[in-house]
Amino acid sequence: MSTAREQPIFSTRAHVFQIDPATKRNWIPAGKHALTVSYFYDATRNVYRIISIGGAKAIINSTVTPNMTFTKTSQKFGQWADSRANTVYGLGFASEQHLTQFAEKFQEVKEAARLAREKSQDGGELTSPALGLASHQVPPTPLVSANGPGEEKLFRSQSADAPGPTERERLKKMLSEGSVGEVQWEAEFFALQDSNNKLAGALREANAAAAQWRQQLEAQRAEAERLRQRVAELEAQAAAEAPQVSEKEVPAQSLEQLEALVQTKDQEIQTLRTQTGGPREAPDTTEREETQQKVQDLETRNAELEHQLRVTERSLEEARAERERARAEVGRAAQLLDVRLFELSELREGLARLAEAAP
Repeated sequence: MSTAREQPIFSTRAHVFQIDPATKRNWIPAGKHALTVSYFYDATRNVYRIISIGGAKAIINSTVTPNMTFTKTSQKFGQWADSRANTVYGLGFASEQHLTQFAEKFQEVKEAARLAREKSQDGGELTSPALGLASHQVPPTPLVSANGPGEEKLFRSQSADAPGPTERERLKKMLSEGSVGEVQWEAEFFALQDSNNKLAGALREANAAAAQWRQQLEAQRAEAERLRQRVAELEAQAAAEAPQVSEKEVPAQSLEQLEALVQTKDQEIQTLRTQTGGPREAPDTTEREETQQKVQDLETRNAELEHQLRVTERSLEEARAERERARAEVGRAAQLLDVRLFELSELREGLARLAEAAP
């Protein structure tokens, strides 16, 4: 079959069926998947055909004639009889809209075929207003059907193409005996197969997502374990630093005693200065020098105590700051641990929902 001189005017996709020639009741599917079904117009011979190719052979090669009728047997299934091919074709569509479009186009092509026959019989020019096609000159010789070699028939008259009474009755009986329920079931069966393939793909994606979530869960668990160890280390470190802080606080407890001692030494120095600077009748040089040396020693001691006091205060502040930092770090670690535990809980719930939803 060659479609080099033919042009497609409409295409759609549908599951293709043919009536069982043995039983004339059951439908035989042309394949497991939907096929492209197209209307073709042969401008040379003024012929309209419905063609569907499956693999390397033509599944449908039906020339549209004015006597054909496309019947909707359900919301998604339609059929027509081809007396030339001695069979009945059935199409299962994905939606009612696709079926309606195909049926409307069938009616347009049927009307165009009728006009083409009338023009060819009158010997005039062919026009196809239903399809908006250009006019073509009809050859004086009779037109040949496009059903392939060995099946050529002449378009002698409209009655010549029409099936005889016996053939018409046989076709009506064949259509009446066809089980509409079986047609719908087979169309729905292939639709369910497509849905099953989509669900299988969705399930594979869900399994891949679940595996990824499991990996994330394991990573979150490892992170949570690391945080637990870090919190334990920080708590141990804080517990070890507590006695050191207590030891550093011991000098702080004696700050008041040191201050009192400094004040006492200041008073002694002041007293000694007063005694040294006061009038004396028989000054003793040796005693004065000793007193001055004692005053200097006391001043040195006083300076040392003041330095020791400042060092002790600074150490105390550093110890307090270090303890606050340790507490803050422990708090941050505990907060981060709570966040990780919450994320783990959400992941666990998500996996549980996924396991319940999976068939």
